[in-house]
Parts: sequence; structure tokens; C-alpha cells
Amino acid sequence: MAETGLVQILEGAILAAGKPLTLQNMAELFDEGARPDSADIRAALQEISERCEDRGFELREVASGFRFQVRQELSEWVGRLWVERPQKYSRALLETLALIAYRQPITRGEIEEIRGVAVSTNIIKTLHEREWIRVVGHRDVPGRPAMYATTRAFLDYFNLRNLDQLPALAEIRDLDTLTAELGFEPLPVESANEEQVVAETSAEAASEEEVIAEASDPDVEEPVAAAGEESDPSQGDDVSSRDHA
Repeated sequence: MAETGLVQILEGAILAAGKPLTLQNMAELFDEGARPDSADIRAALQEISERCEDRGFELREVASGFRFQVRQELSEWVGRLWVERPQKYSRALLETLALIAYRQPITRGEIEEIRGVAVSTNIIKTLHEREWIRVVGHRDVPGRPAMYATTRAFLDYFNLRNLDQLPALAEIRDLDTLTAELGFEPLPVESANEEQVVAETSAEAASEEEVIAEASDPDVEEPVAAAGEESDPSQGDDVSSRDHA
């Protein structure tokens, strides 16, 4: 098969697939007798990538394979194609996601111990719904709390092939820096800081209506002592191990 033909076939397949394609997926497009090897496929992908250099889209390799995507610097204009505003995520959710990404596998209790405040059930639910985290096991301690790790969908969303491509912690000064590195929208200005939220949720004078409203808000956090959620009294060094999704 001529190299030009291989380039055109792979280019069309990646465009039509609607999802990332692995080298194996691409090889299976051909009959066994005419199947190109991995070196030929990678050479064709390199040519495709070079052809995209002056275009508004690029060929990108992520955890699930290769895909075409709009260049990030064009998001300001391309985003106007959709009426809906992009979803904003709270600082609490981003901190929780960052801890799971960098310290996985990690339990909810360990996250709460590091942050000093309870992890809202809605935060965990949101991360599960986005398919950014998954349960990979249970810590062998009383209560057997679930251990969380990131998923392949998390890597794909942030254009990562593996966890080693995460920004080094030594290079991150604060959460805003991490937010920019991962391509999130700037964090929204919150009406109250974490200390105020903790004080409000722990105040005995809070009315029943306020407690119900706060419990339904994924951005509101409670003190760990009042959470009644999973906790891990024996956090160990293995918290820092990673599960390369």
C-alpha cells in the first residue's frame, strides 16, 4: 500500500470515528494480509500531524488513542457556537480532583484530613458523573472506605496520555496555577471563603432551611467532625501511589 494511501485512510478513519483510535484500532481497518505494522502507522500519523500545523485543528494523542481536536487557542471563538455557558467548577471540587489525581489511590477520609474540611457528597457525585474518578478498591481499615483514582476519561479530557504528564507539584504554587495548567476556566469568585463556610455550617444558630440549602449545594463544605462520612484513621505512605488509568 502506498504511503499516501495509508495517510488518507487513517485521516478519514480518525475523522469519522467520533472517539480516539488506538494503533490496534487502525491496524484492524485492514485485511490481515495487507495490515501495516505499527511503525508504518506511526509514520503516517506523523505526516498527518505535520499537515495540521497551519490548520485550526490538530492531531492529538491522549490516553485512549489519537483524535482530531480544535486547537485550544481557538476556544474563545469556537465556544460561541454553543449557547450554553461552560460549566464552572468550585474550588472545593478542583481541590478534591487534584488530590485524587496526585495522591491516588486515596479515600474520602484522607482527602478530608488533608483539606481540613468535609468532602461534599455532591462533589464525589459530580466527579463520578463526569467519569473522571472511579472506585479502585477499599482500604483495609475499619469501615473499609472506598479508594478513588482517576480514569482514562479524565486523561482524555485534559489531553494527557498518562499521569506522568500532570504538572509537577513542585512547579505548582497554588490551585489557580493548576487550574490554568489543566485548561479550566478561571475559578469563580466565591461569596465566602472556606473559613466562613465552615463557621456557618457548624454554627448552632443555623436554621433548618439553611442546613438543607447548604447540603444541596456542591460548593458548601462542612467541618470534618460534623460530616459523619468515611474517615481513615491510619493514613499511610501508600496514599501517594498512582493508578495509571
